[in-house]
Amino acid sequence: TTSSQKIAPFPLLFLASTPIPPQQNPEDPSLHFSKSQEILTKPISKARIFILLMAPRLISCFRPKKDSNTRQSDPAATADEAAEEQRRGGGGGNGPVLVELFSSQGCKTSPEAELVMSRLGRGDFNLDRPIIVLGFHVDYWDYIGWKDPFGSSQWTVRQKAYVEALRLDTMFTPQFVVQGRAQCVGNEEESVLSHIASAPSFPPPSFQANFQKADGNTLQVSLTGQVRMKIDSQGANIMVALYECGLVTDCPTGENKGRVLSNDYVVRRLEKLSSVKDLSPKKTVSGTVNFPLWEGINVTKCGIALFVQNNSHQIFGSQKFNLPDNL
Repeated sequence: TTSSQKIAPFPLLFLASTPIPPQQNPEDPSLHFSKSQEILTKPISKARIFILLMAPRLISCFRPKKDSNTRQSDPAATADEAAEEQRRGGGGGNGPVLVELFSSQGCKTSPEAELVMSRLGRGDFNLDRPIIVLGFHVDYWDYIGWKDPFGSSQWTVRQKAYVEALRLDTMFTPQFVVQGRAQCVGNEEESVLSHIASAPSFPPPSFQANFQKADGNTLQVSLTGQVRMKIDSQGANIMVALYECGLVTDCPTGENKGRVLSNDYVVRRLEKLSSVKDLSPKKTVSGTVNFPLWEGINVTKCGIALFVQNNSHQIFGSQKFNLPDNL
């Protein structure tokens, strides 16, 4: 064990509760834990692991395998042949690359990855392409001494969907997922930069947003615009995330006991704007999402991210908005 890593005795198993959020569609198998999943345990390094073994409530701490730069091998895509050409690097898309971080305040190695994400969001790295970053705090480490105030079983389910789509053996934190196609350990800075550099680009969606508070406790976001990609009969979902930066948490217990944790781009809400299929690039899409607001929200530190994601969990374009200061 080093100062930045902690490993539980192998193969000690712990019991944990990871409830499925009731708002999820029960008919969508990608949003549910399988009742029986075979896991091959391998030598692993550098991060916390969530093992799904025979039931969704058995977990174990290991270290992820050294070769963590896994890419999605299934070429299935939502868009047509032109989109596939762009996915292979032959297109002219210049939109942002969506980078997601799955982390937890209850994980000792997550703060280092959070710093990498914050730097990505600020543009500290010399990258030749725009980036949109989103942080999803999972809840499966809440039992070990500190309950992450931003953790959610909904984000655990989202990470589980990537584990299945990317054909991984394990769930772990911290984990970066780039454009829904590649992943790496969150504190491996060079790996995530490499994935960003090689990720496919797509034309950014061109939506206009209108913001207003409904009944004082709900943020209503109305969006109208074009996806700018031809979506075929397989379809895609247009998702909208509300995130918050500048969050500071005193952590009196758990693996990060005594530390003051800083978190940026923390996803507080995620809603589906629309499901689309057989859509031309110039076809206008309109919709409204409602985000329940939380106590202490600072709208000047919040933002909106819109992204297009297919049923294989690949990203085909993203766009972000700042909230108006006078909201």
